[in-house]
Formats: sequence, structure tokens, C-alpha cells
Amino acid sequence: MNICVRLLSILIISCLSFHSLADESLKAKKPIRIVTSNWTSQIVLANVTGEMFRTMGYPIEYLSISTAEQWGALAHGVAHVQVEVWEGTMSDMFNQMVQEGGIVDVGTHGAATREEWWYPQYVEQLCPGLPDWKALKSCAQIFSTPESAGKGVYFAGPWEKPGEARIRALGLNFDVHILPNGDDLWVELERAHKQKKPIVLFNWTPNWVESRYAGDFIEFPVYSPECETNPSWGVSKSYLYDCGNPKGGWLKKAAWSGMEKTRRCAFQTLENINFDNKQISDAAALVDVDKLSYESAAQHWLNQNEALWKSWIPAGCIL
Repeated sequence: MNICVRLLSILIISCLSFHSLADESLKAKKPIRIVTSNWTSQIVLANVTGEMFRTMGYPIEYLSISTAEQWGALAHGVAHVQVEVWEGTMSDMFNQMVQEGGIVDVGTHGAATREEWWYPQYVEQLCPGLPDWKALKSCAQIFSTPESAGKGVYFAGPWEKPGEARIRALGLNFDVHILPNGDDLWVELERAHKQKKPIVLFNWTPNWVESRYAGDFIEFPVYSPECETNPSWGVSKSYLYDCGNPKGGWLKKAAWSGMEKTRRCAFQTLENINFDNKQISDAAALVDVDKLSYESAAQHWLNQNEALWKSWIPAGCIL
């Protein structure tokens, strides 16, 4: 009797698995569209994810889109996957879209993040008191450019971040220079570093920069949610954003809300994908230091970590 029950159970599970995968195979004729953003680690991880999905039988397309535009694309199924959602720059829209049901929180990477103003270590000799943010009040002029009329310049990336609001709230004599691409930050950093010229710019961890350049983050007043909602909180009693970004922030994955039903195995695999700080830094360094293409860097990572990424694919999900 027990043998019969076991055989029947195995037969039922096998049939269910077969029909589930068969249904998914039909639905998978349309490609999974993976967002590629404008910073290195995200593009490499997006390609790693895409190549994993290919091994499972899914057609893949990559959709280059800004972080501001990605939310609508994900909510309407124009895009299906974003592999790097950073708390410091994307939490507001991410949380809103999850609450509205347009996108799904597909889990958190093991990596702890920080996004903040950053400077090379040699700048401390030119601006005593760093990394305390108050030092910027007395030495803003050393960060000026010929076009900034004596004001310090903070180089920012093309992402959602209230740099100007922070400058106003903390009374800093700085302008924000927004660069069109994340890689442009490293052009400015390399140029300044060669001349030992003061520079302060947007940086983050995990990132390849920490393995190449010594430096530190500016320590602004400690973050609190009230900093973004209550003007009377904190250093300024009139303005929001008088604090730094969260430390030890999360790094999440997001998906179109219909993905779980239409591409079940890919969704379950995305749930399992989990990168730590070193893995992300190393992946980015393959491009920014070793000068591989994004595609070659992804393939190199896959070759070097085959056992790991194959463990992320649920049993029975190779189409």
C-alpha cells in the first residue's frame, strides 16, 4: 500500500511539473526584458541574470532605461526585471510602486549598501575636519571650478537624489553638477586624482572604486525618515533633507507583477539570486578595471561561479 501511494505521488508530481513547464514554455515565447541602468555593476548583474535565464530556455532582451522611467516600464510589463534597486536612491518610488501593486519585491541581496558624497583621501590634508560635513562650510572654495563662481562643486550622477535640497538645508556653498552617465564620475575622479585636485562626488558601496582609490564618505547628520518628512527635525528647522543617506542600506530585486504567473521558473530563480558586496565589486571591476565588455564580464563571472548560480535555479526549471 505504501509503495503504491508513493508511486502515485511521484506520478502526480511529475505530471504537474511537466504540464507546468509545458505551459510556461508556451508563455516564454515572448522575451523577458531586463532593465539595464547607467552604472557598471547593474549592467553586469543584469547580463548575468539574463544569461542564466537563457540557460533555462527563455528568450532575453535588455532594455536600457533611466531609473526614473523604469517604474512605469515595470508596472506596465514593458520591462520585467530590475536586479539592483538601491535604498538610498530608489526606496521612495520602489515602496510606492510595491504598495500600488505595479511591481513585486523579489527579495534582498546580501550586500549592504551606502550611497553618499565621497572624496579621495588626500583631500583631508586640504580640508581639515573631514569627513565631518561641517568642514565643507569652511573649505567649499577648494572644490570650485572656473564656471562655479567660487562655489564648491559636487559631482552627482544621473539618479534620483536631492543633492540641491541637502545643500540648501545644511547651508553649504555648493552647486550640483549632474553628469549624464555614471561612468563620467570616474573620469572626473581620475582627472582630479592625477593632479591631486580636491573633488567631492557621488559614490557608493559596493563599487570597484573602493579597491582602487583610498577615500571616505562625508559624514552628514545621521539619517532618519523624519529628515525627509518633517522640516522642524534636525539641523535645519525650515527645510527637509538635512541629513545623510542611510548606512547599511538594502539592495533589492524588482519584477513586473505579472512575471510570477507567466514566467514562474524565472521568477523563482530571481528570488534566489543573491549577491554580496565582494561579488558585486568584483563584477564591476571586470569592466572598470580589467576593461572587459559588460557581456564578457558577465560570462567571466558565470564561468568562475558556475556552482553558485546553478544552485539558484530551482530543480526542474531547466526548460
